[in-house]
Amino acid sequence: MEFGIDQALKTYAGGLGFLAGSHMRSAFELRQNIIGIGILWKYGYYDQVRKQDQTMDVLFQEKVYGFLKPTNLKFTITVSGHDVYVTAYYLPPEIFKTAPIFFLSTDLPENDYLAKTISHKLYDANPEAKIAAAILLGEGGAILLELLNWQPDIYHLNESHALPLGFHLYKKYKNINELRKHLVFTNHTPEEAGNQKSKFSLLEKMGYFCGVPITEIKAITKTENDELDHTLAALRISGRANAVSKVHLETLCATWKEYVGICEIIPITNAQNFQYWHDNNLYSEIEKKNDQAIQDLKKLYKKELFEIVADQCGEIYDENIFTIVFAKRFAGYKRADLFFHDMNRFHKLVSNSERPIQIIWAGKPYPMDYIGIGIFDKIVELCKTYSNCSILVGYELTLSKKLKKGSDAWLNVPRMGHEASGTSGMAAAMNGSINVGIPDGWFPEFAEDKINCFVQKPADLGLPEDQQDDIDASNLFDLLENEVMPMYYDYPTRWLEIIKNGMNDIVPEFDSNRMAQEYYEKLYSENISSTELI
Repeated sequence: MEFGIDQALKTYAGGLGFLAGSHMRSAFELRQNIIGIGILWKYGYYDQVRKQDQTMDVLFQEKVYGFLKPTNLKFTITVSGHDVYVTAYYLPPEIFKTAPIFFLSTDLPENDYLAKTISHKLYDANPEAKIAAAILLGEGGAILLELLNWQPDIYHLNESHALPLGFHLYKKYKNINELRKHLVFTNHTPEEAGNQKSKFSLLEKMGYFCGVPITEIKAITKTENDELDHTLAALRISGRANAVSKVHLETLCATWKEYVGICEIIPITNAQNFQYWHDNNLYSEIEKKNDQAIQDLKKLYKKELFEIVADQCGEIYDENIFTIVFAKRFAGYKRADLFFHDMNRFHKLVSNSERPIQIIWAGKPYPMDYIGIGIFDKIVELCKTYSNCSILVGYELTLSKKLKKGSDAWLNVPRMGHEASGTSGMAAAMNGSINVGIPDGWFPEFAEDKINCFVQKPADLGLPEDQQDDIDASNLFDLLENEVMPMYYDYPTRWLEIIKNGMNDIVPEFDSNRMAQEYYEKLYSENISSTELI
């Protein structure tokens, strides 16, 4: 559903899009025989702006892209019994150095307004709009390839958003075993909100099953009730699937172990494209063993970030002060507000004149997630009290790069067991920011405590979530006050060693070239013979 290719192309919401963008860049670098198919969202995800009182507001603004090439192809899909016209736009590889990508759109004069809105908003809150977008991506993407006379060996469902693809192919092959030879699936989250369930009656009314009878759909997905579990269905009709970290594999196996008909699940840990994300100047100075130049560059990058802070928030920050960043999608389990579980300790932390701290938050909640927006607004109000605390709007690719280059430490504190992978910390390490976090998702595969990062001990998972949050907050304060900040201020040489170790250890394992190669060899390999770029 989303590709985070470049700041100029607003077809992404967060980490899943960043990941897809990195995958397409690595496929280009490795000359892999892969194309991407997505949707050209007329209003993107949304533009994050501010209200009069600095709290967050949501702006849906039309996007226009002169660099996308119209294919002038037109075909129809069926949504709610009506023909909907579809076209496709092409992103040539040379524009952003990616594998070829097609973006589907229903924003055509042949369609009525309702049909046009299918490709208006990424993750539209309306359930029927969401289902229609799935039909567009899944069935529409397959029809596009047929019109182009491209017959892929493997179709890769990146999450279950495009599940109608599987039903379209089943209608074509008439055989579930043949379908499994051509379909693979990646699950990216254990969170309930990311694993959709829908009533069969609504899906059938919308045309989700591409003309395959419900009795047949229930048979191939082994569904016995009147609700389709999209993730479970994908696991049952795919030939192979993957988790996005070793920890996530354990979670998936525990979740689905009681269910029959699940395909083989393997781990392929997420990664970010090194060529796009890393700071070449820092790596060059590491190679030269020029420690002073590394420190000077970090201060320069902090100054550049602080110009954004000053512009948005009116605060002048000091590049000599320890600066920690929490920047990611404002989902509840990621706990942007973990600091506030003990306001006395928070006040003590941010008021410490001996070892001062600057804290920057950034991130885009789902536009209809009023709890997430409420957390954002709570931080806005708090930042009015503390001049060394700021929260930024517009957390997209460009700001993300600035935050990673300009931070001393990158904070990852998800509720343990809820982060399938997480990738922001990988790109942070590529820019000389030290990860401080809980050992969930990808982090245990990288982390060597006080060698290349700082690892926070998580609370007992058997406790209620509110108690886990209180304990994790206390452990975070302890870690910052007793280990992280003393090392930054009192042992700068050792701090620099951790920066360098993190930058060296993040590659090649967490460069998406490794990830893309694993997808190609471990997930797609059955019928692949060509390795030339289309």
